[in-house]
Amino acid sequence: MDIRQDVVERFLRYVKIDTQSKDGVEDRYPSTEKQLVLSRMLVEELKAIGLDDAELDKHGYVMASLPAHVPEGVKAAAKMPTVGLLAHVDTYHEVSGKDVKPILHDDYAGGPIVLPKVESPISPDDNPELALYKGSTIITSDGSTLLGGDDKAGVAEIMTLMALFKSDPSLAHPKIRVGFTPDEEVGRGTEHFDVKKFGADVAYTLDGSGMGEVEDETFCADSAFVTIKGIDVHPGYAKGKMVNAVRLAMDFISRLRKDALPETTEGYEAYLHPYQISGSVTEARITLLVRAFTEEDLAKMAAELERIKAEVLEAEPRTTIDIEVKESYRNMKQVLDNHPAVVEYAEEAWRRVDVEPKRLAIRGGTDGARLSFEGLPTPNLSAGGYNFHSTHEWVAVKAMVKAVEAVRALMGIYVEKGL
Repeated sequence: MDIRQDVVERFLRYVKIDTQSKDGVEDRYPSTEKQLVLSRMLVEELKAIGLDDAELDKHGYVMASLPAHVPEGVKAAAKMPTVGLLAHVDTYHEVSGKDVKPILHDDYAGGPIVLPKVESPISPDDNPELALYKGSTIITSDGSTLLGGDDKAGVAEIMTLMALFKSDPSLAHPKIRVGFTPDEEVGRGTEHFDVKKFGADVAYTLDGSGMGEVEDETFCADSAFVTIKGIDVHPGYAKGKMVNAVRLAMDFISRLRKDALPETTEGYEAYLHPYQISGSVTEARITLLVRAFTEEDLAKMAAELERIKAEVLEAEPRTTIDIEVKESYRNMKQVLDNHPAVVEYAEEAWRRVDVEPKRLAIRGGTDGARLSFEGLPTPNLSAGGYNFHSTHEWVAVKAMVKAVEAVRALMGIYVEKGL
């Protein structure tokens, strides 16, 4: 089986399906019906590969099983775990994923990659990783949409691996449970995920970036909702009477620390990210992401909001400000540190396919963060994409192929060593 051909063909097919999720939808799950178009396709493709129990449940989760297989003469551990492989079907809600037109840039020679529908190219100055893929194939959109590598690259890799295992009886593997989730991009990917039904002992999300990444840390994450009340009167007679909630929302945002924003932080630095603002003179609402790697630093970020609230109220005591903070997920390292083999096996798998592993912390989250706290240790692995959530997103075919090979090797390690 030609891994490269299979994974590229699948990826190109999947990215052409619009699966954009929608933020703020509380009355249905998944948040958009169109995600199910790809999910239904995946069920049929899994059955065609030979995973006969593939199903789509009422919440939009795809699950399927590949029974364990140990060829004659292969020595296996006394007890092999059931290993889950997960990816999400939805794409980022703020950038269009409709009518994606993927472009294959074969034999990449270096230099900027020009996209037909946007003025600025994908520049090596901003994307030094491009140097790793000279002579290889890079896939982009035409610049009018995102590409969808996050996470259709992971979806395609899992599907290719299932096809590979079914086509080659010489390959040993434990029982594998496949799971494809909706609504990951809006933070609800595991909201109805039944860990017990899934039935895996350990799992991996294929939702990372380039080659060799093994991510065992995520942010601790909360969402904050700031509601500011104003007083509306006719603007012609408003002197001394009007309290403009829109202006106060602007004032609130302007008081955020400049050194604690997404655009000014990196590594393990925490941030506050105002990403939605709406309202009128009478009432305005700000939605913020609160992010830090420790719960202690997360609390400090929440305290920053209270500090700003006090400053705004001091300047305008006639307003009222309510701050509601909701938990999103916590740093999965708290769980994964108790299961070191799950991460160490992944690092060994990358070495077996001649890629030096890189253990990293994600400045974000994955479905694995919540699943780890629900009893399913789930680190994150590379899927081969870069510039996620952007019209300048790109995927390296070489990295996708290596991801398939690394997870194939990882399944072999579980056969050899168990858990």
